[in-house]
Order: sequence, then C-alpha cells, then structure tokens
Amino acid sequence: MLEYQLLLMKLAGIDGVIVDWYGRKDHFDYALLHANTEKLVAHAQRLGLKFAVCYEDQTIPNLVAGGKIEAAAVVDHAMSEINWLNDNWFGKDNYLRIDGLPVLLSFGINGLTHSQWDETIGGLEFQIQYFSEHHRRNCAAGAFDWPVPDRSKITETFLQESKQWKHLIPVAYPGFNDFYQQAGVSKKWRKIPKEAGLTFRKTLRQALTVGAPVVQIASWNDWGEGTMIEPSVEFGDRDLQVVQKLRRELVEPEFQFSAEDLKLPPRLLALRRLKQPEDKQKLDAIAALIAAGNTIDARKQLAGSKKH
Repeated sequence: MLEYQLLLMKLAGIDGVIVDWYGRKDHFDYALLHANTEKLVAHAQRLGLKFAVCYEDQTIPNLVAGGKIEAAAVVDHAMSEINWLNDNWFGKDNYLRIDGLPVLLSFGINGLTHSQWDETIGGLEFQIQYFSEHHRRNCAAGAFDWPVPDRSKITETFLQESKQWKHLIPVAYPGFNDFYQQAGVSKKWRKIPKEAGLTFRKTLRQALTVGAPVVQIASWNDWGEGTMIEPSVEFGDRDLQVVQKLRRELVEPEFQFSAEDLKLPPRLLALRRLKQPEDKQKLDAIAALIAAGNTIDARKQLAGSKKH
C-alpha cells in the first residue's frame, strides 16, 4: 500500500512527504506509528521521493501524564528525539533540506512552550531549519500554514507576517470536513467546503505563486478531517490531476505525467494483491520503471501481466 501511495504522489507531481511523527516512546500508539514511519522512509528512499518530519510535540505532555518522562525533563526528551532524527534520518540523501539544512516542523502549540522550544533548538549541536505552525517562534526560520475552519483570515495573516521571515511554507488544501462531533470529541462540526474541487485549485495556485521553497499539501490521507487528496470512491483522482496541471503550468512546463499515468499504481497494487500474484521480482521491476518515470514500459509490462 505504501508503494501504491508513493508512486501516485510521484506521478501526480508531488516530490515527497512530510510525516506526522509522534516520537519513539512506547505510549498509546506512538511506537507503532514510528515503526510504520520507518517503513515509509524506506519506501520513499527506494522510489526516489523526499521526506521530512513534522514533530507532534503535543505528545510530550501526554508522556508526562502517563509517567513516561518527568515534567522537568521535557526539553531533554525533545532534544533526544531530534538528536535521534539527526543520527538516523536527517543525513539521508532524500531528506528535505532548505539552504543545505534539514527541515523540521512542529505541529500546534499544545506541546512545548515557546521558551522550551528556544531551549531545545539552542541546545542542539547541529543546525536545522525549524518551522513552527502559523506564527514564527523566535528559534524558527519561519512557519508553515495550515487550514483551520472558522478562521478565514488565518492564511491572509500568515502571508502578511511571513514577509519578515527567512522562509515560509504555504499550504494548499481541498477542504475540511471532520468527524469529531460524531466521534464525541468535539461539540461542533467544522467544515471548509470543497466547492467541487475549486478550494484545492485556488489554494494550490496561491501557494505555488508566493515564492516559497516548499509548498505543503494538507493532506494526503487525513480522512478524519476530510482534507485528503488521496484517490477516493467519491472524488476519484480529481485532486491529483489538479496537481499535475498546476505543476505543469506554474513550476515545470516539461512535466511529463498525465491523468492516464495515474492508473498505473492501482493496477500494480491489484497485481500484488492477487491470491496467486505475479513474480515479485517482476512487480518490483515495474515499480522501479514507474519510479524512474518510464511509464511507457511500465504500461507495456502491466498489460502483459495477469488479468485482475
């Protein structure tokens, strides 16, 4: 499934993934998420996509409440996690860098305080490009934007404030339609209308024209908030075709992939799921062709494979 998703991203014109990372501690599902992230990192490297980490530091108060770390050790814990990232992921060839430095985002403001983040970043023995959410912390190179229902001016404020920053990461999104009220974790149902795809076209066009080194799409597969652009029964691959079109128009006129190419990863996935699948080496070779951009030969080999 990871291969399918990453190949779809590549054919759509998405260069990599920003992983929502909860750290390594065995608390709630954090350790499982970390193990799955390691698999994602391996697939991204194999298929030629970049990756970066968005640290969910809101996990740190949960670790304190769960007795996993002491309240006085939250900064040390955060530094330990970032040191692990530096030792294991920051040095990979496909890790996202800006100005030659690895990029690290943190989500929200319910984890470390501003001063604790100052202490954390200041205590590292290496440099990173750190980005906080919406507003730039003192220790950050800039900030990244994020869709928030009922706060219609938040992106306008972000773009205005970002004129004073070294870097910014704007956001594009298809809408927002969460299930939190239904799940009993929120008192109201929040929504940003998709407007039949117009919201995504509008926000992606805006994000691609502000001169930022990185544009973030929120999100690939957050089905709980309804921000996904991953193909679905309801919307098909509509949003991926939008990425293709705007990449060709605004970023890379020679971008080669088409809507027809988006059909290749689902066909490959179907073959891998057969009760009597094709030879694994053959399917691996087809995946490598798609990853290398050789969709012509990949299509030929898929056409000659077992029917499904």
